[in-house]
Amino acid sequence: MTPILAAAVLVELFTSEGCSSCPPADAVLARLHREQPVPGVQLIVLSEHVDYWNSLGWKDPFSAALFSDRQGQYSGHIYTPQAVVDGRADVLGSDERAIVRAVAAAGREPHGTLRLTATPSGVRIAVTGLSGHSDAEVMVAVVEDGLVSRVERGENAGRTLAHTAVVRALQRGGTIPAAADRWTNEVPVSLDGSWRRPRVVAFVQDARSRRILAAGVLEEERDGAAAERDQRGADDQAHGAKKAHAP
Repeated sequence: MTPILAAAVLVELFTSEGCSSCPPADAVLARLHREQPVPGVQLIVLSEHVDYWNSLGWKDPFSAALFSDRQGQYSGHIYTPQAVVDGRADVLGSDERAIVRAVAAAGREPHGTLRLTATPSGVRIAVTGLSGHSDAEVMVAVVEDGLVSRVERGENAGRTLAHTAVVRALQRGGTIPAAADRWTNEVPVSLDGSWRRPRVVAFVQDARSRRILAAGVLEEERDGAAAERDQRGADDQAHGAKKAHAP
């Protein structure tokens, strides 16, 4: 029997505007987000801009030490562009086929269900169906699409770069004790007024193994119902599921 794929798989791209190998990976991430190429799986993508390229000619305006530190938590093999799929598979960020294969494999693993609803001060996160994990962190990211930069110096000098799902803020929303199968809480989220149409992504990550246990996304509402319909569809799917360039 063919296993039913899980609803959501997280793909994190560690990238930089200072890296000439990164624009093809940025394009791959945008295409994965737009086309959703793995049947039965919702790809949730994050573009995390590292800061260790900033001293080499161009300071990436979306970079932060937080993302460099996060990349280092996965392994000692640090490079850009690096894609980490479901918190465990390390894939060259521009290798679209390899990322799709890793996503399909991750989708066959059991995941919990994560549901987000908007509140006046942030989001309410409800996680169910977790199993076989140690202490886990609930992480909340605010991401922004359609960002464009004109790079003036460094390896990409003269190029105009476009980005999808750039992480503008990342915070810990809570901790889930080992072996707990569910968790619910409201998490305050601050939005910068300059961010256009931000989206909120949340995910649960095993603190020891770093694997992603559940993930979900809340679109900023356009008509008051679209994001709710999208989330219900993801929930329905989830119920069936129990080197590159270095500086």
